[in-house]
Amino acid sequence: MLDTILYPLEWVVANVMVIWHQIWTFIGLDPASGITWALAIVGLVVTIRAALIPLFVKQINASRAMQVIAPDLKKIQDKYKGKKDQASREAMSRETMELYSKHKTNPFASCLPMLVQAPIFFALFRVLNYRLEGGGTAEQSAGIGLLTDQLAEQAQNATLFGAQLSDSFFNSEGAAAKVLSVVLIVAMVATTFLTQHQLTRRNLPASALEGPMAQQQKILMYALPFIFVITGPNFPVGVLIYWTTTNVWTFGQQWYVIRNNPTPGSEADRAYKERMEAKRVKRALRKGEDPYAKPEIEASEEDATETKRSGQRQQPKRKNRGGGKPQALPANDDKDPS
Repeated sequence: MLDTILYPLEWVVANVMVIWHQIWTFIGLDPASGITWALAIVGLVVTIRAALIPLFVKQINASRAMQVIAPDLKKIQDKYKGKKDQASREAMSRETMELYSKHKTNPFASCLPMLVQAPIFFALFRVLNYRLEGGGTAEQSAGIGLLTDQLAEQAQNATLFGAQLSDSFFNSEGAAAKVLSVVLIVAMVATTFLTQHQLTRRNLPASALEGPMAQQQKILMYALPFIFVITGPNFPVGVLIYWTTTNVWTFGQQWYVIRNNPTPGSEADRAYKERMEAKRVKRALRKGEDPYAKPEIEASEEDATETKRSGQRQQPKRKNRGGGKPQALPANDDKDPS
């Protein structure tokens, strides 16, 4: 049943990978070389992740919004803590939904893109682990689409730095596969940790760094890398290349989004405003303008405000026909001259 459901996705993934393999071969790389197949895996990840950019942006924005409203959400929960009556539960639900509506987010908004990506990533893993590495049954390891049996066998026998792409840390004879696996696992752990740290520490305001949701994010920041330490040695080198590449892509993509669209009040937002101010000053200096001079409109508005505060009206000037200095007209006297 699962094979039938994932077959279309596996077919697309296999064809994209073979197309990248043909591109590298056309450039001049050896088609049977491990570096050619490794670059084909990298090209596959880049293609799939580029197609998923809209989902990624939606996911990071939804996750960021949920973390920002965490303090307000906790206040609502504390407000109705211990109240089990129907009216209190309905009021709590209504206020929670109003909070979600105000910030245009909800818990499912951050999960939905991940659920959409899961089948695609699972298909990627099956192509790499079964069809490219020969790690499944005869039916699972058979050719699919442009990935013929001959190409699959060629990929299985290809070596990268002395290690076959189908080797794993626990399933290899020489030291080459073990060393390469360790290097890739360390890269996976480092990129995963930095990605979570970048999301939680640089892109959240101080108010969102406290509370249960912040603690969950902190636990996740350390738990995810630990999972790779445990599971990584069981993966073939080709799968480790895939995971490392997708982690690097995620880190770079997230860095770009946070740099150019940071959460208001976060450290990234402060850095963004400093960069914008520096660019403004640089543009003004290039034009020969004073970057700190106030615009005339702003200055006139400040003068009007100052006049209003002082409660005095600026007196008109009498024109001196003799060419002397203009004299101020006498102020109107409200007293009756009689």
